[in-house]
Amino acid sequence: MCGIAGLLSRDGRPIDASLLRGMSEAVAHRGPDGDGIWVAPDARLGFAHRRLSIIDLSSAAAQPMTSADGRFVITYNGEIYNHRELRRELEAAGVGNWRTDHADTEVILAAWSRWGADSLRRLRGMFAFALWDARERSLWLVRDRVGIKPLYYALDEHQLAFGSEIKAILADRNRPRAVDETALFHFLSFMTTPAPMTLFTGIRKLAAGTWLRVDADGGIEERRWWDALDHDEPLLPASDGACAEAVLATLRDAVRCHKVADVPQGVFLSGGIDSSTNVKLFSEGETDPVRTFVVGYEATSIGDELPWARLMADAVSADHHERRLVEGDLLDFLPRMVRLQDEPIADPVCVPVYYVAELARRHGVKACQVGEGADELFFGYPGWKAMLQLERANALPVPALLKSAGVALLERLGRGERTYTEILRRAGAGQALFWGGAEAFPETMKRGLLSPRLRARFADRTSWEILAPIRARFAERAAEPSPLNWMTYLDLNLRLPELLLMRVDKMTMGVALEARVPFLDHEVVELAMRIPSAVKMRGLKHVLKHAVRGLLPEPILQRPKQGFSVPVREWFLGRLGKEMRDRLDRFCRTTDYLDPAAVRRLLDQGRAPQAWYLFNFALWHEEFIAA
Repeated sequence: MCGIAGLLSRDGRPIDASLLRGMSEAVAHRGPDGDGIWVAPDARLGFAHRRLSIIDLSSAAAQPMTSADGRFVITYNGEIYNHRELRRELEAAGVGNWRTDHADTEVILAAWSRWGADSLRRLRGMFAFALWDARERSLWLVRDRVGIKPLYYALDEHQLAFGSEIKAILADRNRPRAVDETALFHFLSFMTTPAPMTLFTGIRKLAAGTWLRVDADGGIEERRWWDALDHDEPLLPASDGACAEAVLATLRDAVRCHKVADVPQGVFLSGGIDSSTNVKLFSEGETDPVRTFVVGYEATSIGDELPWARLMADAVSADHHERRLVEGDLLDFLPRMVRLQDEPIADPVCVPVYYVAELARRHGVKACQVGEGADELFFGYPGWKAMLQLERANALPVPALLKSAGVALLERLGRGERTYTEILRRAGAGQALFWGGAEAFPETMKRGLLSPRLRARFADRTSWEILAPIRARFAERAAEPSPLNWMTYLDLNLRLPELLLMRVDKMTMGVALEARVPFLDHEVVELAMRIPSAVKMRGLKHVLKHAVRGLLPEPILQRPKQGFSVPVREWFLGRLGKEMRDRLDRFCRTTDYLDPAAVRRLLDQGRAPQAWYLFNFALWHEEFIAA
């Protein structure tokens, strides 16, 4: 796990070596164990690397790294969990002259030398890397299948700049800083900016499961190299027992693979089924106690996770650590949160993720397994049940014209901003009802929040334009194009890589901690997409519960779903609310993005979670644009 950055000249001029060093410094927090700079002989290309040593701690494994024959150079962030198996396969094929004992970086170079871009499908892990092919004079930028690791870039006629974080690209003081208003329009729908956009004009992010190749002669190609529907044949037999058995075996193997490391590891533990499963499977075969970490809150109405976490920790005799947060912890963290995010990740869960990562790092751990992905893969959200009921109702033979008439009536009654009106509007337009597991504002409400200038600019557009290509791909490729599979597929393409996994990466790397996501191992994802919807829909997390029954304490299996949340509503009544009002008032007075009256109305109505989304944007603008 590391931080990477680089520059490629496209106009023949040498790169600025001092800028390359500045880009490295901008991501130094991601890799405190070492740094390296490589510049090509013609000075038209340079790579930077900040190292967090996890696998092969020797200096021989430092980056940027050059292949044995000198053809390829790589700067890489991530982990390849099957690197030992791949090394043996390569050795059997005649590859030798290894210069490291077991560095996964060298395995990527050797695999690329042997199989080219096809080697990506052999890699089991999380990764974002840049690879230079000196013979073909091509630079490859690659992001892993599910988007666990981020990769940003800026490309113009003069040069390409890239980095693990936007801060690396912004190290160029000559780079204009401006808001991409189209990205803002979609941010207000999805709480994040969908790839390939960012909120910075001219800076983009590579989408999950894609690569970008930039040739020295000017050629550019981008391609999706993996999709969750690549292996979408239904499971046979489709019985509960067969599905559960396959899930447990695949999860057990994924957790085992994700334990590959030469440093102390642990598990984030909330006491829910997902993290408890991680802890139990992680503990199997261990001689030392698994280290577990959890955060909770002092005196709030949010259900207390700590007793549940202790129950699971006791069940495996874990070395358990916990901390309770108060409102002051959030307020103290705000400036650093905004800086670490790079662009708004409008989910307040960034706060507890940071503090649980800090807790783990403080207790000597350098890598932790986390539970992201289980809810999306195994039907874990209560809200999805209601959405599926709406999908069934929408399938009834009601004319679209009648649905649109219902929308018009609701708007005349002053209910145009309600969620049910938005759902009916989508039904009348023939769109999918589900637009993702993290919607910020319905379209009508979003337009009301925009300034008159932006309202006019986006009068004829909706955020369906982001989802339509994903929907088309799903309709074309899904073996079972059910509403539940659509919900999973959409979140795999938007919410997970650009919101949930982004918050995990930014907050954990803020304390130089590696986060590993075994539920999003590609073999687990591909298996989950092959389980028939009818089996998964027998109950929330039905298949997963069936798979781990007998492994987890029964009270944990029976407890209701409780999300990893933050008491924003309660703290909105205190110091946090005053801070939000003051900052948003100043922001609305000094910029032309939001309607001041609409924002005040939102605050007066006490809509704290939605006010947080706008607050996050205002803080980001103050830090990165207005400064």
